[in-house]
Amino acid sequence: MRALRTVGIVLGSLVVVAGLALVVLWQLTPSVGDLEARVTARLAAAGASDPGVLPVPDRVGQAIVATEDSRFYSDHGIDLPGAVRGLLGGLVGNPDAGGSTLDQQLAKVIYTPGRTDLGSKIEQVVLGVKIDHAYSKSQILQAYLASVYYGNGYRGLAAAARGYFGLAPADLSWAQASMLAGLVAAPSAYDPVTHLDAAKLRQRHVLDRLVATGVLTPAQADAAFRAPLHLRSPAAAS
Repeated sequence: MRALRTVGIVLGSLVVVAGLALVVLWQLTPSVGDLEARVTARLAAAGASDPGVLPVPDRVGQAIVATEDSRFYSDHGIDLPGAVRGLLGGLVGNPDAGGSTLDQQLAKVIYTPGRTDLGSKIEQVVLGVKIDHAYSKSQILQAYLASVYYGNGYRGLAAAARGYFGLAPADLSWAQASMLAGLVAAPSAYDPVTHLDAAKLRQRHVLDRLVATGVLTPAQADAAFRAPLHLRSPAAAS
């Protein structure tokens, strides 16, 4: 019993310390009220012809959520096990350890771009919670898809859909949507123009995640994998 009380005291103390730390960091980190303005400015700086946050097509949104953050709609901007792994990874020099929510990935792109230090990891966790608190899930997903890089100079979903396929995001097939969803993790490695085999493997992973989360049946996923992409080269897109 004494050991259990000791464990309880230690855990309680950790919760109090974590709560106090969150309160302090909440004050020290930037406000996220300018999120949409920052997204628009980032797109304009990238030369987007139609900068701004656009409605998210169901297929692309579902593919991103299934692949990048399957608990997106139920979490509050933080995945505690993933956050702990990420912070511990930062301490031992492995900034890619652990998982992060879409909220945290959005915070990384918009508020701490190019930074991989432990301080930025902590900041991304707090900013992720702030973003989740301030915006609806639909708004967060819109901002995320409008902000991330898809390779070949395409910043934002509208530019990527037009550049790779000559289509508006709403007109993408499951084959095309799953291909774009796979790109955000590593746009160079999964570039379908120069590394189509790797891109197809990544597309297969995205489709498998869509099956695992109940969005597609195995037969639908197989059909999407076999479907033509009608991929355009960057030269044709320009």
